[in-house]
Amino acid sequence: MIRTGKATELAFDPPGPGSWEQDPVHFPRPMTRYFQETHPPALKRGTHDFARFYGLLIDGLQIGYVNGFAYRQVLPAPDAEIPERFKRAEQVFAQKVWREQLHDWDEHRKPSSIATHRELQAVTPDALSDAELVAYVTRCRNHHSAMIAQHMRFTAGAVLPTGDFLAHVGDWTGLPPSELLGLMRGSAVVSAGGSDEMERLKGVFSQDLAAREVLASGGDPAQVLASLRSLEGEAGAAVSDYLDLVGNRLVDGFDIAEPSALELPDALLKAIRVALSGEAQAASDVAPRIAEVRAQVPAEHQGEFDELLGEARLTYRLRDERGVYSDIWASGIMRRAVLAAGRRVASRGGIATPEHMLDASLDEMCALVAGTGGPSADELARRAEYRATYTAKDVPPFLGPPKPPPPDLAALPPSVGRVMRAIFIALGHLFASSQAQNEEKVLYGLAASKGIYEGPARRVSGPWEFGRIAKGDVLVTESTTEAFNILLPLLGGIVTDNGGLLSHAAIVSREYGIPGVVGTREATERIADGMLVRVDGNAGEVTVLR
Repeated sequence: MIRTGKATELAFDPPGPGSWEQDPVHFPRPMTRYFQETHPPALKRGTHDFARFYGLLIDGLQIGYVNGFAYRQVLPAPDAEIPERFKRAEQVFAQKVWREQLHDWDEHRKPSSIATHRELQAVTPDALSDAELVAYVTRCRNHHSAMIAQHMRFTAGAVLPTGDFLAHVGDWTGLPPSELLGLMRGSAVVSAGGSDEMERLKGVFSQDLAAREVLASGGDPAQVLASLRSLEGEAGAAVSDYLDLVGNRLVDGFDIAEPSALELPDALLKAIRVALSGEAQAASDVAPRIAEVRAQVPAEHQGEFDELLGEARLTYRLRDERGVYSDIWASGIMRRAVLAAGRRVASRGGIATPEHMLDASLDEMCALVAGTGGPSADELARRAEYRATYTAKDVPPFLGPPKPPPPDLAALPPSVGRVMRAIFIALGHLFASSQAQNEEKVLYGLAASKGIYEGPARRVSGPWEFGRIAKGDVLVTESTTEAFNILLPLLGGIVTDNGGLLSHAAIVSREYGIPGVVGTREATERIADGMLVRVDGNAGEVTVLR
């Protein structure tokens, strides 16, 4: 049992045998019943696939939910599969097997996923009969589950070449990972909000004064977006294409409890205005920085350096693309369907507000729409209140016995040891926050993105507060996902509690070229909204100035 600051006792028993570690980087708040039932089997399936594909000595990950909070566990590879895993590991670097995955992603998975997203979001759920709506919600859930598995299936391809680069170049130069990861800038266009649709939008609006006037007009942001959509000719078509691309994506998190971009028209419109303003992002200095690092690599390894860097930059975009074009979009489409179901049930008096439908399981959603049962309005209201009450800081970081030590990589065959080292390094930089002791006015995190910036802190505890972000603010939040990238043009800096140098907040801050400090652990507790702060992305420090 633990007692939170809100004096509520919660039992936290391990969800199964072995050791479990909380994941506040991706799941800083309790998740909905729907997500708790949909997420674990899909994640396990996807991570199992990548573990076997890359010859890893793990069998993937599994997630267990305790009181709505996510706890993860690494599964060992079955003993019977170890010889086959050893053989596969020998092929990984020799054949650069991640290129096979990258080709599959670009030529098949990504376009197929986008086509299904567009097909599902073209449906008007409010126009469906009850039976049709039940079928539609179920179809959206099945698609969402498939997209979670797809997101995870491409994880190793996204991070293994980067981990291998960090391992070797770190050995050769002694440079810190923060310095080496700066060499990835410019290789993940999606992480900076880039897309063909955005480029088209920029080109059209640069030539259309009337369209720019509508964009700059005052009034209700949702109405301004509607006016932009209705513009005649190329401008209206370009706006529609862009909003169809990003509008139903979640802007933060992975659960259907989080809003989509179109539900936050103020923040979305602000971001579009900045993106189309012609203001240049911070100039990239990646070429001279690559040259500086290369010069520190022993001459006999410089050819290897070039190859390792090339492979890491080649696959780096998968880190965010696999989420943006998979489950983040699919989750937003599922949310849209569930809210339509919620409106229908609320109109009949079955629930208090449409949003409370988000706290039902899939079977409960279908029963409520069909009128065949389901939880009471009071029960769903209690679930919603619970999710709004607690955060990951209220619960234990570990459950069960201490986790066993990692394998002795030196005792493994060289190819297996290399693959495992690369994965361990990459995953460590994804989850691990700083352990430095913070001071009263100075927080010590990880230097995610170079530069120094002073500005007002915008303490944001969830996406519903994104509308408060003004251009030049320093975002102070628990963590972010890759979905947040469309709002990044507004920010002068990023500071997070959770996450490492390969967390999504770190990646997007590097791509935008804005100072970023991640993994401070306590920023959201120490920095109040509106405080003037200095973000030092070179040293990994955040100073409260006043």
